[in-house]
Amino acid sequence: MTYMPEFSIPDTEGYYQGFGGMYLPDELKNVMREIADAYEKIKDTPEFQNELNYYFKNYVGRETPLYFAERLTKELGGAKIYLKREDLCHTGAHKLNNVMGQILLARYMGKKRIIAETGAGQHGVATATGAALFGMKCRIYMGEEDTKRQELNVFRMKMLGAEVVAVKKGQRTLTDAVDAALEDIVQNYKDTFYLVGSAVGPHPYPMIVHDFQSVIGKEARRQILEQEHRLPDYAIACVGGGSNAIGLFSGFLNDKDVRLIGVEAAGKGLDTPEHCATMTKGKPGVLHGARTYLLQDENGNPSLTHSISAGLDYPGVGAEHSMLKDTGRAIYETATDQETVDACLKLCRVEGIIPALESSHALAYAMKFAPTLDKDKVIIVNLSGRGDKDVHIIQQYVSL
Repeated sequence: MTYMPEFSIPDTEGYYQGFGGMYLPDELKNVMREIADAYEKIKDTPEFQNELNYYFKNYVGRETPLYFAERLTKELGGAKIYLKREDLCHTGAHKLNNVMGQILLARYMGKKRIIAETGAGQHGVATATGAALFGMKCRIYMGEEDTKRQELNVFRMKMLGAEVVAVKKGQRTLTDAVDAALEDIVQNYKDTFYLVGSAVGPHPYPMIVHDFQSVIGKEARRQILEQEHRLPDYAIACVGGGSNAIGLFSGFLNDKDVRLIGVEAAGKGLDTPEHCATMTKGKPGVLHGARTYLLQDENGNPSLTHSISAGLDYPGVGAEHSMLKDTGRAIYETATDQETVDACLKLCRVEGIIPALESSHALAYAMKFAPTLDKDKVIIVNLSGRGDKDVHIIQQYVSL
């Protein structure tokens, strides 16, 4: 298929070339339509944009640097590697970009209570931060397994005043947290706003998250033109649900010479059942209210998944990513747990930056790929988060 720029905008039913939509009971469809209508009314108004940009600059800490990793580039011996430093945002990841936008929307809609799901905990921390800033009640759903893996982030959420609910159903990870949040919004939609953390779920969430995370791509595009006086050859980002990747990719969707590469979690190997390589091993199906690529068992149910990074431990992916795959505009590669940890430690020791394990998947692929390219090629890697939250996981994985 031939890529057309307008494909990045869903149709009126929320479909990206057949992916997305609203596969929901009527009561939830009504909730989604209310959100879509409110967003359409305010998204382009000067008042909303000015307020959002105020918080981006003075609270989130934007714009974030585009950093030339000179020592890493020299050590690898190939393409130039630039890092988009989303790890320097307040709360330590790109997640607050989306939270600030959605929480301003929730306030406009008159909602007093915020709920969210989280895997790695970064979206939960960002949501708790936004709720504290605007004086809203906040409940965060998190799989019980993830609360153990991300104990530090759980405590940060509680410090910020949020209630954290450990979900004990199913695999007790991100999928189950989303299920619990959807149950909550059905019961409490009159005063509650569900602040979705990634570019997944039913319309209008993939569109809304794309819009609020597009600040990453807009900045990166301007910054690389200032530093290199040209566009990059490749833009690389990790993909679980896919919000940080959509954010970076959005700045280059119309530039056909910029290749977009998403990197999924291969976990313990693609030849095992313990991975989250949705694009590589999945097929189209319906998950959490949208048609998308999905890892499925023999009965068509979401498969059990595994990744060393809790934020990528999800059997689905955003609808827009599914469209980008099918149209060929983006390609999707993988990195194993071991490759990810190795890449994380390499960046620590060569550049003095501790990246999140999620971001380290993108780094792992970039570190393999860059040496195969000429030195005049340019790669941008989205460093979507910092690794403080993952230090204890890495401690268990390696002996230093």
